[in-house]
Amino acid sequence: MTDRRPVALLVVCLLVTLEAAAFLGLGVAWTVDVLRGTATMPGASLFLAAFGAGIALLLLLAARGLWRGRRWARSPVIMWQILLVVLAIGWLGAEPTAWAVLVLVVAVAIGVGLLLPAVVAVTARRQDAAE
Repeated sequence: MTDRRPVALLVVCLLVTLEAAAFLGLGVAWTVDVLRGTATMPGASLFLAAFGAGIALLLLLAARGLWRGRRWARSPVIMWQILLVVLAIGWLGAEPTAWAVLVLVVAVAIGVGLLLPAVVAVTARRQDAAE
């Protein structure tokens, strides 16, 4: 793979990294609530903290994989974006907020970016075992 990557791939990787940072931040916030004793359901908060950290790790690994042109990285990223779109649409139906719009816009931007021909071309090549 050449060192020239499409700008769209850079944008997708940055947005996925931003999502990962948001989920890591949520995980830290839930953990802090438990440690301070302010969590009303400590078990659920600890589960959510672990889930947030796990999603953050998955998204970071996938962003790294996308940047390196790995085919496998597209699947978890696009699946997560589909889930976020469904979540944001439900959120907008219950209570329209700026956060719901932001989640929807970012998820759609990542999904569209992953489907651009230049990004697909970079991330669709088979990798040699020697790499």
